[in-house]
Amino acid sequence: MTSLNTVEKLALELPESQRASLAMHILKSLPALHSERDGGVAEALRRDAEMEANPSVGLSLELDQKVRERSKR
Repeated sequence: MTSLNTVEKLALELPESQRASLAMHILKSLPALHSERDGGVAEALRRDAEMEANPSVGLSLELDQKVRERSKR
């Protein structure tokens, strides 16, 4: 059986357009992150209720800014 490393190496050797197409096919093969019926509203409401009950589970503005600054590097 082909190892993940081998598949990844071969995929990275493809031209950009073929890599993009492959990525699209792989992403479409994965289950959705939220219910298609509600477009993620139920998950958003659940997270909102969780934040209301325990604000410490969220990111502080300071931490969010630090994460954004690091991702720009």
